[in-house]
Amino acid sequence: MTVAGAVALAIGAVTYTGSSTSAYADVQVVTDAKTASDGKQYWVQNHLVSKDLAAQARSADGTPKKWLLVWAGDENIADTAVKDVKNLPGSLGGGLGKIKNALPGPDFLAVIDATQGSPTYGKVVNTATVGPLVENEPHHMQYVWHKGDTIYAGALFAAATYAFDVSALPQLKLKGISLPTQTLGGSVPDAYWVLKDGTAYGTYMGGPVVPGPYAYQDGSTQIGNGFAGSPGEVVHFDQNAQVLSQNPAATPQGDNAKLCDNLPQLGKPSCANPHGVQAREDLNTLVTSDYAEPRNIILDPVKQPSPYLRRPTIRTWDISDRNHPKLKAVSYLQDGPRANPADPLHSESRAVMETTVTNKPGHKGAFAETMQGGAIFYTPDITAKDPHWIEVFDDGTAGKPIYSQNDSNGASSNGGWLQTSPDDRFLYHAVQGRQKGALGPDDPGTTGGVYVLDIQKLVAAGDKVEDIKGRVDTKEKAQQGGGGDLPTVVGSAPINPGVPGAGPHWGAYDNLALGQDGLYHETEQPQHIAVSNYFVARSGLDGDHKVNLLNLAPDGKIAVDQNFRDEFTGQVGINFNRKSWPHGDFGNAKPHSELFVVADQNVK
Repeated sequence: MTVAGAVALAIGAVTYTGSSTSAYADVQVVTDAKTASDGKQYWVQNHLVSKDLAAQARSADGTPKKWLLVWAGDENIADTAVKDVKNLPGSLGGGLGKIKNALPGPDFLAVIDATQGSPTYGKVVNTATVGPLVENEPHHMQYVWHKGDTIYAGALFAAATYAFDVSALPQLKLKGISLPTQTLGGSVPDAYWVLKDGTAYGTYMGGPVVPGPYAYQDGSTQIGNGFAGSPGEVVHFDQNAQVLSQNPAATPQGDNAKLCDNLPQLGKPSCANPHGVQAREDLNTLVTSDYAEPRNIILDPVKQPSPYLRRPTIRTWDISDRNHPKLKAVSYLQDGPRANPADPLHSESRAVMETTVTNKPGHKGAFAETMQGGAIFYTPDITAKDPHWIEVFDDGTAGKPIYSQNDSNGASSNGGWLQTSPDDRFLYHAVQGRQKGALGPDDPGTTGGVYVLDIQKLVAAGDKVEDIKGRVDTKEKAQQGGGGDLPTVVGSAPINPGVPGAGPHWGAYDNLALGQDGLYHETEQPQHIAVSNYFVARSGLDGDHKVNLLNLAPDGKIAVDQNFRDEFTGQVGINFNRKSWPHGDFGNAKPHSELFVVADQNVK
């Protein structure tokens, strides 16, 4: 396939039409467009709900607004999982009229009032649609927002990165867009980490756009197996999503052939599919986690033929030269007491989705979690030449605290978002729960949710693994905790109780607290978490498409906010399965990631 052909597949546009709605009868439309590298216009179009405009700057008591931004995709027939195609009504052509949301619509950032006590609390006051690309499959933004930051938002299927200006919320502007032609060394953008200078690192999980050799700026050449394959890269973006550098995640010698499969096979096997990304600038270290060769999860009709397409690896990088991250080490997570050679997909080490760093001076550790493996790992020193990671918690220990009817088997818990609190006291983790039948025909599955771990003893134990007391080295400890310095559950909350595998995949903590001066300030003790109950189209793993807000207590206790309710149904949680949006009657949408943000004038 040529470069032009591959890029056309990635950014092919589909036209769409919408209609005004009775639910949103008076909407102000404001469009901001930029010319991209291909010479074409790309835009963000705001749809501001006029009846709420008077309340969009401040609440009735004068409190400035806090916003929850949710990056969401339009749901349509292209999202159908392969196993469900045979169940569609009629033929694919003849059945379109009978299928809800059959035709593509615009993807968007929903702007939701997250100001507790506000009359419009929980209302969608703006949908900022992007165009002309559709079927972007909106995925991740950065993990936390700070005043002045660009919002970076990735398009999983379109291989594009959007940069948004949110200084004048609830209205957004487009600062720029990176197209696949600008990142030929990688594809399938995943997550972003914003640096203090306002630039950002982005993980591109998939391989170079075109199969074959690709020469990077550092002088190395890697052989890839094509779009959404392997090996991936880390991209450094400026504040307008223009590419400053592309940096290969692959090692010159390749990775462990027994643990790292590729499809098609590569001459040098590679697990280099970076997903999660976080940095400690004071330590000049970046950490990325390898999840999976992505085409085997998202691109129909290919389905994953090998458990070794899910990765057990974490990569640490030297970022002394911010524009040229240099790969330092590849660490292989070890299987734990649950590992079963006959079922390696559910061994503790499999599918390292997320990693999160500690924050305070004197702490050099980081955590990682596995989606299929259902475990949390820790290294006390990310600056080491070869960081040593050990399992410190099994999702099975949190099973019953989340929901009393869960079992205590952490395998295939489908963990996602993982984040340390700013003060390094707690670790927050979202799990979707195990799908019914995942471990066999009699498997009842588990309810997902959010749990909070106390990590204070662990991060205070020192820089050497040998100094850490406690181990998860038996099945009993996998179900009850490893003791010693290892984390303990201090808070938990179910999402969709009794519905297996339908909990939250992603989340964000609220790092903004209102001060006595009437402005928002950054806080080290978040009081809220927002989570979204959706994974990836065509994967067969889904939730109810709701966004929930949870209240956090100083001791780590957590509970779903019963006041954060949908404006149409009145039910707890903002439901993205709805007929009408401010931008039209486009039906259901898929909320993947979220961020708490405040307009520049209202934050210190």
